[in-house]
This record gives sequence, C-alpha cells and structure tokens, in this order.
Amino acid sequence: MENRVYNFNAGPAALPVSVLKEVREDLLSYKGEGLSVMEMSHRSKTFDSIIKEAEQLTRELFALPQNYRVIYMQGGASLQFAAVPLNLLGEGQSADYINTGSWSTKAIQEVEKLGKQYTVIASSEDKNFSYIPGNFQITDNAGYLHITSNNTIFGTQWPQFPESAGVPLVCDMSSDIGCRPLDISKFGLIYAGAQKNMGPSGLTIVIIREDLMAGSPANIPTLISYKIIGGKESLYNTPPTFGIYINKLILQWLKNMGGLEKMEKINREKAALIYDILDTSDFYRGTVEKESRSMMNVTFRLPAEDLEKKFVEKAIENGMIGLKGHRSVGGIRASIYNAVSLDAVRTLTDFMQEFERSNG
Repeated sequence: MENRVYNFNAGPAALPVSVLKEVREDLLSYKGEGLSVMEMSHRSKTFDSIIKEAEQLTRELFALPQNYRVIYMQGGASLQFAAVPLNLLGEGQSADYINTGSWSTKAIQEVEKLGKQYTVIASSEDKNFSYIPGNFQITDNAGYLHITSNNTIFGTQWPQFPESAGVPLVCDMSSDIGCRPLDISKFGLIYAGAQKNMGPSGLTIVIIREDLMAGSPANIPTLISYKIIGGKESLYNTPPTFGIYINKLILQWLKNMGGLEKMEKINREKAALIYDILDTSDFYRGTVEKESRSMMNVTFRLPAEDLEKKFVEKAIENGMIGLKGHRSVGGIRASIYNAVSLDAVRTLTDFMQEFERSNG
C-alpha cells in the first residue's frame, strides 16, 4: 500500500485502509456530483443524507434506545470537560468524578475553573494511575458521575462500567468508543473525540439521554448547549462536515466487520498477543495491574531508557511508528485501536521478541 507504515499512534490514529480508499475515490467528486464533501453546503440534500445515515448507523451499531440523541460537535473531549457541568449541573448540585489519569484530571480542573461544586470520590493516583478504582460512594447531591472509560497515557480501561445508583453516568469514551458493545441505558451521556476509533480529529460525538438534553440551561454559550445543538440536529452552525462523512464510512466499516461484538473479539485477540509477551518476559514490564489493562493502549517499560529509545528507533526502521510513550510517563505505548490490524500487531510482537533476543 504505497509505503504505508504500521501506525500505533495514540491519536490522531489509524483509519481503516478501505475507508481511506473510498475517501480517495470520492475526494474530487463525491458520488459523481462534481465536488468534494469538504466543499458542499451542510444544508444540501446530499450532506443531509450523509449526516442522517451516520446517525442511523450509530443507532444501529450501539443499539441506542429511542430516548437517546446523537449530537455532532467540535472542540474535542476537552471542550466537553466544560460543556458537561454547564449543561448538567442544576441548582445546588455537585459533580462526582473518579480520577483514573491525565484526562480525568483535566476534566476535574475544568469543572473547578467554572466554580462548580465537585467531589473526587475515588482516584488511582496513589499508584500512578495503574489501576481502576473499585470502591467509591456517590455523594447525596450529585448531579452526575463522571468517568473516563480508557486512559491513553497510562494504559488502563474500565473492565465493567460502574453502577451509578440512579445518578446520570457521564463517560469520556474518546479512546475506546466502538471497541466493544455497550448497554447505553447505563449512561446519561457519552462523549468522544473521534480521532481514535471513529474518524479524524475535529469531530466530537455526543450520545445523550433526551431528558438531560432538554435540561440544558438557557444562560450557557450557544455552541456548547446540548439543547440548542441537538435541537437543530447538529446543524445550528456549520458542523465538521468532512469528519461526519468519514465517521459514516467508519461506522459502515464496523458494520461490515460484524459489529461491535466481532470488533471486541478482534481487539481482545490483538491485546492478548502483546500482553502474553509482557507476562512471560523478564525484559519487558507492563505498567498496569492485570484486571485494569486496556485493549486499546498497551503500555510497558524496558530495563533502561536508552533501550526504550533504541526500541522506538528500530521499530521505525521496521515500518512501525507511534510507539514512544507519552512524554509525561515515558516508556513504550502501542495504541491498537479498531483500525490497527492483527497483522500489524503480529509484526510488532515478532519485533518485540527479536529485540529481546538481541538486547536482553
């Protein structure tokens, strides 16, 4: 495929090759209309069919109940850190947060900037975010419980989602949405930057229960109001049209792959290939407690930082990019999102074994 590399970047991340080929085919003239999706009006009949098909595929793949809405926004998950408390916290209410890493921390910092009441009811910071907390108690006046389903930097993932005792469960699902089936009824709101599993950067997907959308207060900025943007079917202003188009293609790809059940099976197989090496090696050391390991981001260390640097350099020479760990924690990180193939992961694990033989 024209000098393509195996892409293990944490995001923006790998996209399905079949989707990229379809984008290339339609780039200059979408379905023979004489212009690209990037050029056409978001009010056109053609784009209207694209956004409606994307929503319908989301509903089908995620088995959305009728009382949930799909909203397309911009600003990434980082904007949602502020949008969630501004939309969902009523008078006298506080927000509960479970802190499992960098992105949870940023969400907490944002609600604090807004001057809203909040409580961190559980955290794994005591062990450098190497596990998912199991014990917590929701506060009496909680307006919602916020979690981050998968942490790209530390390599943890909620194995099962927590019970929220009737309080709306809000989840930043940016880095693992679409990797496994969900019981959407457990959640009040899910939001996700698309650039890991669902499309290119610039698109944010929000899935929200209708009663929560209807409760957005009138005195918040228009472009983060779920009630206004959702009420206008994500067309209040110009949405990220090209991102929505690619999202539609990826959803169709997921459907063609066999849906989320099949995708979870493939993802678990990919992750097991790497974790099996970590569990049997004295050279590689995983950084996460086993029951909290991520299917999407596998993090590990080598015996010395100079070996980690060499590992990354040699991997690039062998056609694998994006394996350097986040600058805040170091080490190695393999991001194996949906579009990263089994062949890519097998190539990585073969390389890992050879690198250990040569450098162990």
